[in-house]
Amino acid sequence: MTDAANPFAQLNHVDLPAPGRKSPVKDAPPIESIVASASELVPILRARAQRTEQDRRVSDETTRAFHDASFFKLMQPARYGGFEYGFTAFIDVVSELARGCTSSAWGCSLGAIHQWLVATFPEEAQDDVWRKDPGAIVCGSYAPATMAEKVDGGYLVQGKWLFASNVDNSQWALLGVQFPPEEKGAPPTAGFLLAPRSDWSIEDNWHVAGQAGTGSKAVVIDKPTFIPGHRKLTFAEASSNCPPGTKVNANPIYRIPFLSAVPVCLVSPILGTAQGAVDELIELAGSRVTRGAVAGAGSRLSEFFPVQSRLAEASASVDAARLLLYRDTAQVEQMALDGHVISVEQRIRNRRDHAFAARLSRDAVEAVFASVGGAGLSLNQPIQRMWRDANAISRHISLNWDAVSSMVGQYLLGLEPKGQY
Repeated sequence: MTDAANPFAQLNHVDLPAPGRKSPVKDAPPIESIVASASELVPILRARAQRTEQDRRVSDETTRAFHDASFFKLMQPARYGGFEYGFTAFIDVVSELARGCTSSAWGCSLGAIHQWLVATFPEEAQDDVWRKDPGAIVCGSYAPATMAEKVDGGYLVQGKWLFASNVDNSQWALLGVQFPPEEKGAPPTAGFLLAPRSDWSIEDNWHVAGQAGTGSKAVVIDKPTFIPGHRKLTFAEASSNCPPGTKVNANPIYRIPFLSAVPVCLVSPILGTAQGAVDELIELAGSRVTRGAVAGAGSRLSEFFPVQSRLAEASASVDAARLLLYRDTAQVEQMALDGHVISVEQRIRNRRDHAFAARLSRDAVEAVFASVGGAGLSLNQPIQRMWRDANAISRHISLNWDAVSSMVGQYLLGLEPKGQY
């Protein structure tokens, strides 16, 4: 569907003042150009979406197109050829891609956000990942699934890490682990280790009803494997407003705490999916004539009041979700630029809005899917795929409304918030 078919298309762009839409890199392309490249890929991704789902991974061809469009350079440090854009620009690009294919946009989203996350690791770790291959991208499995064994110079790890999205196209893996306590009697600390592709294998266990095309398979290290200590980042460091990577990456975006902004990589695909569903319904309703049952045949779908009302609801839900995300990311980017610490209040508010934006986006797709009738169940009809993908994303632990809202409610009531912030 072209933007010309959606009367609100030109109104959907939220042009809030946001430092993240400006690159400090002299030769970086303007964000408008990068978003235009994403827009050009939308019909191509849409045409490949069913095959992407069937293959259960993002194709080499699509990944190459993402590289060619420089999407993985978006938040990468300039020292390795990146553009150092912020999270607002990230939302612009990824949500646009998701209008065409949710799974492909998800793979691009995780690959692009991990360029930012790797930039918060110590300099030597960044060199390991990008010195020989500045185009290397990183998959990840955040849950600290195994205990690392401390040895001279680093750690030994072994185990299985699930849900490593876009693993087939990745050269490195970001692995969640527990680190042994530094002092006797202290609890272990959680964090990440970086492992190259030569250290791990892929277990093809991704057979799912939604987000099938993300290729979120398992990373397996089947014997104790050494990882140097400089490839370590603790969760505390990632949330500190001053992670190790800021010693060499001066851009304030690298000081933003991990959970204050990173979940936008999960929300942006579902936001774009919701917009894509609205676009699809507008196109479908304008052309489809109902067959009816006993009565009602021969009417245009666009003439039914419930369709009209649900479309309006879906459109408003997408706009509301977009406004929440852009407000929060613009504020965080400005605070980092001004040298302010991102407070606990800000972090928890942002976590609320990440989850609520996902809920609004899912509800928008639900409203659209409720309007298409039996014809919408065909596997070559994109709205049913969007519906399955949106419901899958909304169940991610970082976006699950029950988990996040209880943490927010605890904080508002003066209780200790239990959750990720």
